[in-house]
Amino acid sequence: MSKIEFTKQEQALIVNKIQRYFKQELEQDIGGFDAQFLLDFFAEEIGPYFYNRGLYDAQAVLDQRMENISEAIFELEQVTEFKR
Repeated sequence: MSKIEFTKQEQALIVNKIQRYFKQELEQDIGGFDAQFLLDFFAEEIGPYFYNRGLYDAQAVLDQRMENISEAIFELEQVTEFKR
């Protein structure tokens, strides 16, 4: 897996959300540097868990869609004397 990276705009948005969370929920001010450091930590240490969960969920959706396609193809099959 490649390193999880965000654009500058995404980083700024996430850092702002971290700062807002600390202010609203913990009643603490956190500077931009500390919020960026926390974001980097989560991206490196926690991010892969979320990333993998997303992959598992995507695989489950794909499996279900493939099952639906297989069923649809089976329904199109014509009756013949040949049995598989």
